[in-house]
Amino acid sequence: MTRPTPAAAVAGLIRRPWFWGLVAIVVLLGLNVLKDPNYLAITVSPTTGNLVGNLIDILRASPPVLMVAVGMALVIATGGIDLSVGSIMAVSGAVAMEFLKSVGDSRSIGVALAAIGLALLVSALLGAVNGVLVAYVGLQPFISTLVLMLAGRGIAKVITGGQNTAASSDPLKWIVNGYVIGLPVVFLFAVAIVVIVGLVVRRSALGLMIEAIGINPRASRMAGIRPTGLLLTVYVLSGVLAGIAGIFAVGTVMTVDVSKTGYQIEMDAILAVVIGGTSLAGGKFSLGGAFVGAMLIATLDKTVLFLGISSSATPAFKAVVIVVLCLLQSERVRSWFRRRKAPPALAIALDDDARKEGVVA
Repeated sequence: MTRPTPAAAVAGLIRRPWFWGLVAIVVLLGLNVLKDPNYLAITVSPTTGNLVGNLIDILRASPPVLMVAVGMALVIATGGIDLSVGSIMAVSGAVAMEFLKSVGDSRSIGVALAAIGLALLVSALLGAVNGVLVAYVGLQPFISTLVLMLAGRGIAKVITGGQNTAASSDPLKWIVNGYVIGLPVVFLFAVAIVVIVGLVVRRSALGLMIEAIGINPRASRMAGIRPTGLLLTVYVLSGVLAGIAGIFAVGTVMTVDVSKTGYQIEMDAILAVVIGGTSLAGGKFSLGGAFVGAMLIATLDKTVLFLGISSSATPAFKAVVIVVLCLLQSERVRSWFRRRKAPPALAIALDDDARKEGVVA
């Protein structure tokens, strides 16, 4: 077996969509360094002994988007979409905060675990509602999850009585705001969850069956795959991951704001998944790519704040970055640049190769 040449290895790396996500992260960090040469500096806090710096802040901010993006990648791989993840986050946070407030024991690990468990159970039930509507009733995923997206925040308002609910729990606060070996605990938890989900879907037939459903549902049925159970499982998993994201989000300040918790995070999650190379048409997915996409979104949000971009211009700034990144990922665009730079004979060869790959019509 011959090893690929360095040039071939680099070319193969460039063709991977998540590579351009990493490039975008480096570019954004470079913009911040131009404004502040010490932006990437990481120091040790003399009072707590923890690592502090802008990069650590990015790691702390990324887990909610990361959790939702992983669940979204699995849903999109089946050819669906989940617009309800932000509302599920709000419901999860509301359940956890209301439970902790009613019990009132801020030091009990058992109470904190019970609050987390109850929040995730409710999130799983909401995800199951989506799964039943899509898999068994046969509604379009966009419509099914849009219904829960609109109704979810109403459910959260009923749970909290329409008020922002604050609670106290030292164990939960440590999970979200604590540090281990100088790194944020919440980020380590998020990475561990991504690794576990990745091992489950890639070390078993689950990942292949999910991709088969997304590529051709009819053929997957003929191959003996039952899509209903898999679709239900995927939407339940998406709901649970959104519930975890909701706990991470409200645990930062130990307060749930129904109108703001998880607001528009479904858009960031979809962007993270697309940046990572998962096709919105369904089929092959990449959890590693979703991880890179989520880190890019977190870096982008931090960059927007650091550069002092006004809130009214923030969506436009993010849109420009995402559009440029998607163009860089496009094989059609890259082949066009290669033909422009190549000699005429080589350009014809590249054009023929592109047609064989189905890049150029």
